[in-house]
Amino acid sequence: MKDRYVFPAVLDFADDGISVEFPDLPGAFTDAQTDEQALEMAKDCLALHLYGMEEDGEDIPQPSRPFRIELDGARTQAVTLVEVWMPPFRNKMSNRSVKKTLTIPKWLDDLAASNKVNYSHVLQEALKSELGVNERERIGGK
Repeated sequence: MKDRYVFPAVLDFADDGISVEFPDLPGAFTDAQTDEQALEMAKDCLALHLYGMEEDGEDIPQPSRPFRIELDGARTQAVTLVEVWMPPFRNKMSNRSVKKTLTIPKWLDDLAASNKVNYSHVLQEALKSELGVNERERIGGK
């Protein structure tokens, strides 16, 4: 697993926006309205796609050289290199919230509601306690 990836992207400029695809990564596709948005969306798309491949244990291919990318011959396409630095993205993904369904007795739910209990907070604290984990250890602090 690498921390830095650089892949070529094909930008296709049309009247209704800009589409972005990564020829080396089937399914990695996004679109935008402006050049700036296209590059920002391309970075997000690339990071998310590579993260998914890492999580699934897939081999990440070597990126093609930009000059080897074949365009359709129209002047509406261009190749650009897109770089992503994965550590902050991986951290963001590991800290995202996930929804879980739980079941508790109605009387306990009623009591918690009347005391304005924040279920998410209570469950997080209980899980940390049960697993013997504190936030500083989890993120590598001392």
